[in-house]
Amino acid sequence: MSQKIEKVVLAYSGGLDTSIILKWLQDNYHCQVVAFAADLGQGEELDEAKAKAVRFGACDVFVEDLKEEFVRDFVFPMYRANAIYEGVYHLGTSIARPLIAKKQIEIANQTGADAVSHGATGKGNDQVRFELGYYALRPDIRVIAPWREWDLTSREKLFDYAEKNGIPVPKDKRGGIPYSMDRNLLHISYEGKILEDPWQEPEEEMYLITTSPEKAPDQPTYVEITFANGDPVAVDGEPLSAANLLARLNTLGAKNGVGRVDMVENRYVGMKSRGVYETPGGTILGVAHRAMESLTLDREVTHLKDELAPRYASLVYNGYWFSPERVALQALIDSTQNFVNGVVRLKLYKGNVMVVGRKSDHSLFSQAIATFEEDQGAYNQGDATGFIKLNALRMRIAAKLRG
Repeated sequence: MSQKIEKVVLAYSGGLDTSIILKWLQDNYHCQVVAFAADLGQGEELDEAKAKAVRFGACDVFVEDLKEEFVRDFVFPMYRANAIYEGVYHLGTSIARPLIAKKQIEIANQTGADAVSHGATGKGNDQVRFELGYYALRPDIRVIAPWREWDLTSREKLFDYAEKNGIPVPKDKRGGIPYSMDRNLLHISYEGKILEDPWQEPEEEMYLITTSPEKAPDQPTYVEITFANGDPVAVDGEPLSAANLLARLNTLGAKNGVGRVDMVENRYVGMKSRGVYETPGGTILGVAHRAMESLTLDREVTHLKDELAPRYASLVYNGYWFSPERVALQALIDSTQNFVNGVVRLKLYKGNVMVVGRKSDHSLFSQAIATFEEDQGAYNQGDATGFIKLNALRMRIAAKLRG
């Protein structure tokens, strides 16, 4: 604490941890605290968070509705890249952090704050995501990460500190360790409790969004998604804003048990972590986008994108949204989406998303060439002989030399 902090912008949820941090910052840095709550579609009443922040000493409170920006400028670009971390995780928490960091820096600039703070622990990925975002947008910003500084190293110490400072501790916090959850319009994640044993199946009561596949309807749901330049723009022919479209897909997917994932992932900080996710709308969107690309993208462009997708996913997961390499990748990816236009029809049934139709005015599929019937000279099958021999030449030479 060598340099005096005058004002800090805290990423504030209204929950117990960030309420404790709000008070702790005042006690330990003797500074003003601006509380910032981001509405990313977590379904919580943020008016209460604003009242709490004022009650616990915030000098100013910002509550920002970021749902449209979140989906339009962060989620959709990621899905244009087909980015899924380690082949499973739809990056619901990861993709939200750069937007929160961006808004914190904007508020810091607006209010004259010289520092920002977050509630991420020193074991997780979020500390990296937040802070890489802060530094990319304002290199001279001071960052305060209480979990890496304070001596409140146990739940009891946290509760004692809260109660001494008039911060109510919910009764459910006093019982067994609750699941650690993060929710926004793209997903909800769960960690902790029995999930710390990778062998144990999650309890059904844990899931908050999706119907279990066993209890999902016995009749499938059909849905059509319209794409323009790689982004979904309508569901069943109805144009929708970015956030409303994802919300609609969430409703359809959740009803049909779509989007549950149980994985052990590799955190950027070096450890493995078991997480369970519900991403109903994102799962539908990911399948639909690939189906649209299958009809409209050139083969080699498709394969190039498939090579780049894991790299892009790692950049998002590890917190490099604002890095020059992610921006460069995005420019390349977006240049491939100009003709990713059309409609995909999907069947949702008991946890499954099945592509059952796709059409586009920019389709590269030619029935005249692909048909097993008479193609009326569109394709000369005899040409395949030379094509195969030329591609086999290096293997034939090697085989002869090796005798």
